[in-house]
Amino acid sequence: MERGLLWLPLLIVFFALTWQGYQEYRKVQAYGIWAEQFTKSKYDIYTVLGQKDNNITWGKPTPTGPVKLETFSLLDVQQIRFLIDSQPVAMESPPLKGRLIELEFVFDAAATSSVRIQFTEIPLAAEWGQYLQKLR
Repeated sequence: MERGLLWLPLLIVFFALTWQGYQEYRKVQAYGIWAEQFTKSKYDIYTVLGQKDNNITWGKPTPTGPVKLETFSLLDVQQIRFLIDSQPVAMESPPLKGRLIELEFVFDAAATSSVRIQFTEIPLAAEWGQYLQKLR
């Protein structure tokens, strides 16, 4: 009985990790189906992003497919900024560390209207920023 009580928490942790892994697998599978319509796309735990022609579509990944999808045109974007910890940095030489990694799409010169898309990896965000700069 004592051994059973000792192993029970481990068994619960195992099942919880299995469930989380299964949910993440479902998110990736739903993203794969969604991403087929785009020229270039990316998936991470924060955001799904798709680019087709001059349109950018982004949203939140879920096991049933992306939700809260928004679309904007790169033709309406005045500036693309690469932000790490809410500070602008150069895309060509990004720092190695940072907690909050974002691409900001500014729609007017006064920077009152913008969209921020979060990334998990600095090199991936820099690569996307440079790619989208070339498309504008």
